[in-house]
Amino acid sequence: MTAYDASQWADFSVAVLGGAAALVGLVFLAVSINLRQILSFPHLPGRAGQTLVLFTMPLWIAILLLVPGQSRAALSTELLIAAVVTSGFQAWITRGSRSEQETPLTWLVGRIFPAIVTGGFLVLAAATLLAQAGGGLYWVVPSVLASFVFGLVNAWVLLVEIMR
Repeated sequence: MTAYDASQWADFSVAVLGGAAALVGLVFLAVSINLRQILSFPHLPGRAGQTLVLFTMPLWIAILLLVPGQSRAALSTELLIAAVVTSGFQAWITRGSRSEQETPLTWLVGRIFPAIVTGGFLVLAAATLLAQAGGGLYWVVPSVLASFVFGLVNAWVLLVEIMR
C-alpha cells in the first residue's frame, strides 16, 4: 500500500464506509429514543448534530477515496474542502452550547477539539498527498479514528448519560 495512491485504499475505504454508516444509524437511534430529553437541554441538540458530522465525515472521506481514476490534485482538493466544511460546521453547531456542568476547558476539549483534530489530520492528508511527501493518505487514518472516538463519546452521552 502506498500513501500517495488512492486506488490502494479501497479495502480501508469499504471498511470505514460500513462502520461509519452503522454509527450514523446509531446516532439516529439515540436521538429518536431520547428526543424529548435531548430537546429539554439546550446544549444537547448541538452535541447530537456534532455527533452526526463526526460519523458522516469518515463516510464522505471513504466515498472520495473510492472514486476511480481521480487525480491526486482532485482528491487533495476534496479532502481539504471536507476538512474545512466538517470542522467549520462542528464549530458552528456547537457554539454557545455549553452546559452548566461544563467548564470552559471541558467544553473546548469536548466540542472544539474534535473539529480541530479531525479537520487538522485531513488538512495534513491533503497537503502531503499533493506534495507526495510527509505521509499522504496515512493521515486519513487518525482523522477517521478521532471521528469515531469523539463521536462515540457523544453517542454515549446521548444514549446513556442523558438518562441519569
